Amino acid sequence: MIRSLQGTSLIDYPGKISSVLFTAGCNLACPFCHNPELVNADLLDGEFNISHDAVIKELNERSGFIDAVVLTGGEPLIYESTIDLLKRIKKETDLSVKLDTNGTYPDRLKRALPYLDYVAMDLKSSPEKYILATGGRARFGSVRESAMLLINQSLVDYELRSTMVPGIINDEDVLILLDELAPAVIKRYALQIFRSDKTLSSELEGMPSYPQGYIEALAEKMVDRVDDIQLRV
Repeated sequence: MIRSLQGTSLIDYPGKISSVLFTAGCNLACPFCHNPELVNADLLDGEFNISHDAVIKELNERSGFIDAVVLTGGEPLIYESTIDLLKRIKKETDLSVKLDTNGTYPDRLKRALPYLDYVAMDLKSSPEKYILATGGRARFGSVRESAMLLINQSLVDYELRSTMVPGIINDEDVLILLDELAPAVIKRYALQIFRSDKTLSSELEGMPSYPQGYIEALAEKMVDRVDDIQLRV
């Protein structure tokens, strides 16, 4: 279910100009989610859905202006039809394709990989805090399976990423996550500053984020276990 299409983005696909497709609906309810309007698909007006044919047409019309397309959400992999759309984009356009996912659908992620060039996957918190971080919706097992799937393949570029939300994830939680994925060395890990101007939970609105120095200190602790650490402010 494609809710909207952003024509041009300079930040959603590293190193490329992209169009961004937003899917409606998510299986999680992360209190810090910055796209709350996309979480509950049943609350959205169906008439605003964009067909796959219309998506392909729009992408091809933008050929020459963009290099890539990003499928984000919400959570794109809650829909079986997402794999069909990815396959069509790969076959019917000349664009690089990136998927943003929360990692809770490892089987669908595995089936989607042949049609992808880049995957960005969220790690919400350490395993014991995953229920808190996802609004009671997920445990870490399936997420770990998806992360290891990405780590152990070489065809698709990837990043793991965590939004550093005070009270939900801290430096110790990130280091625990790396322990969970050991002995693998992570190709790329992005640490994202939490922004509280728009969140799913009103309790987090206006909450201060960690100081940048805190994030930088965490990055220093990760250097032996991650090849490329990105700080996104």
